[in-house]
Amino acid sequence: MSDLQINKTVPSLVLDGTNGSITIPSDVKGKKLIIYFYPKDSTPGCTNEGVAFTEAYSQFKDLNVEIYGVSRDSIKSHENFKKKYNFPFNLLSDPDELACNLFNVIKMKNMYGKKVRGIERSTFLINEKGELIKEWRAVKVNDHIQQILEFLKN
Repeated sequence: MSDLQINKTVPSLVLDGTNGSITIPSDVKGKKLIIYFYPKDSTPGCTNEGVAFTEAYSQFKDLNVEIYGVSRDSIKSHENFKKKYNFPFNLLSDPDELACNLFNVIKMKNMYGKKVRGIERSTFLINEKGELIKEWRAVKVNDHIQQILEFLKN
């Protein structure tokens, strides 16, 4: 269970990514940071979510927002996924579930009638000072990007 709270500083965490290692959120101070967790590279929902972030990428950049996608997949898998869909943002690998546990996104899910541990699609917004300011859990891909952009603009 995570003790992350809205308006509290997010502890630093080092993860390997498609653009090298990054310490979140400290390497991104001075910008807002979206960290979105998704279950698995190259699956339909995760692909649609990544494509939606890509289509809105310039709007996020205009709002001084950096985007990171996180799953338990390997760097190699992330590199292939990123290249195939031309994602302009970094994908972070969390095979040891450090970020997943920090943000409390590992849940029991039903998959084909069996209970499995997996990532609950979730998005977190961190401000320029490294504080968690908004979270979206159990995300549905449709309209999610628009919800984030509306929150950022208001």
